Amino acid sequence: MTKHPGRNDDLYQGPATLRIGDRDIPVDVRLSARFEPVEGRFRWAGRTNPDDSLREQVAAGLREAVIAVSGSRDTRVRLSEPDAWAGVRLSGAGAPPWFQ
Repeated sequence: MTKHPGRNDDLYQGPATLRIGDRDIPVDVRLSARFEPVEGRFRWAGRTNPDDSLREQVAAGLREAVIAVSGSRDTRVRLSEPDAWAGVRLSGAGAPPWFQ
């Protein structure tokens, strides 16, 4: 099923897996997406729940991973500095990871 902006599927909150090298890290995420008509693609971003190990890896320079949400394809994700709630910020472009 093709997803379209404005159909209440621009938010995802729930379980996901971050794949870093050969290691899978289960996390809870809160993500939102918006369609950028000038670019012709989605931009999405959000954060993970607090995770000390993940936060330490990001502080040491980790910036990329793969995110998997149940039932959807694996998607590259950019990691950035922890937020005020000790979660790691996530962002990406293209089809959001919770779209099938």
